[in-house]
Amino acid sequence: MTHPRRAVYALAALSAATFCYVTTEVLPIGLLTLIAPDLGRSRSEAGLLVTGYAVVVMIVALPLTRLTRRVPRRPLLAGSLGVFAAATTVSAFATSYEVLLAARLVSATTNGVFWALVFPVAISMFPANIRGRIVARLSIGNALGPVLGVPLGTWLGGQAGWRSAFVAMAVLGFATCIAVALLLPSVTPQQDAADLGPMPDRHRFVVLLVATILAVTGAMGAFTYMTVFLLDVSGFAAASLGMLLFVQGSFGVAGTWAVGRVLDRFPLGVVLGLLGLITAAMLGLYAVGASKALTIPLLAVAGMSFSSLIAGIQHRIMQVAPSTTDMASASLSVAFNFGLAAGSFIGAGLLATAGVRVIPLFGGLLTAAAFALLACHETSRKRRRSLQTGSRAGADPVNRDGRVRL
Repeated sequence: MTHPRRAVYALAALSAATFCYVTTEVLPIGLLTLIAPDLGRSRSEAGLLVTGYAVVVMIVALPLTRLTRRVPRRPLLAGSLGVFAAATTVSAFATSYEVLLAARLVSATTNGVFWALVFPVAISMFPANIRGRIVARLSIGNALGPVLGVPLGTWLGGQAGWRSAFVAMAVLGFATCIAVALLLPSVTPQQDAADLGPMPDRHRFVVLLVATILAVTGAMGAFTYMTVFLLDVSGFAAASLGMLLFVQGSFGVAGTWAVGRVLDRFPLGVVLGLLGLITAAMLGLYAVGASKALTIPLLAVAGMSFSSLIAGIQHRIMQVAPSTTDMASASLSVAFNFGLAAGSFIGAGLLATAGVRVIPLFGGLLTAAAFALLACHETSRKRRRSLQTGSRAGADPVNRDGRVRL
């Protein structure tokens, strides 16, 4: 375990790194209207800068994580951040769409390795009994990306050109790379107990991955088109969108912080509870989304529960990892990016055919399916365990009082 003060500083550096990755991954969404005309491309082609990024992460995360399993963690994380910052610099000065896309795809190759390592490395620096709290603290960087990073990047792009936003993220990436290289302890793979799940279970692991895909597909399908819903269904003015999205994001940050206090004691209960909350919020938006007064609190609950859910699932996936936690985290990264791409794709289809009002219904039904899958699996496990215990007790020829049963 690392010295407490150094561990806290290192955790802050890793959280800043997650902020960089999340912000840069989705930054083109806020800059589409600036990037497309500057590079002579359509908005849909500019949108591929995000879709292509997610596809590359899905393809390379697991093989690259397996390939680098024997590399010491500090240089691997710092190196990933260095390549990310360099690729982001190339993105900022790209003279063509092809160069920009290539730079984005190079950055995406480091994404899978980074997310596979960052959580296992972070928890290895702290006592085992507060791992859930550390996962939640680290996840604050993720939550700040959409609520702070993307809006600021979009604003900066509007003021000084879209390239300036990428320059800012490149500078922050290089600074974070240096901080990680200086602050992280020298830990080799398999040196720390955090490299292994404390309660490995392949069935639980697979079920949790499937539930993650369902939940992320549903939630991201709704969140991707939330601004359209707020305008067309709730009737908010366009000038109100920034504040509404800030409410959604700020509650996500607060919820992630709060979840850290209970995640170690109730790892599964937190995940189920948050799935229940986001389901209620999504179905509520479908039912009463035309009411501005009711939409605002439902939006806050949706933002809080989804951001917190990511931290809860990350903690749980490392608990039940059937092998090493880095491979488990890489698998979760693949599942998350698959859900993100699927949610956006399905949401676009629903928007074009059934209208935006049904998208929260779609999201709520999928998060409800994720809740049901996890709850039913755990209930089934308990029932089987109870039956096995009863069977063993019935087969025992010795009574509790010590007399042999005839």
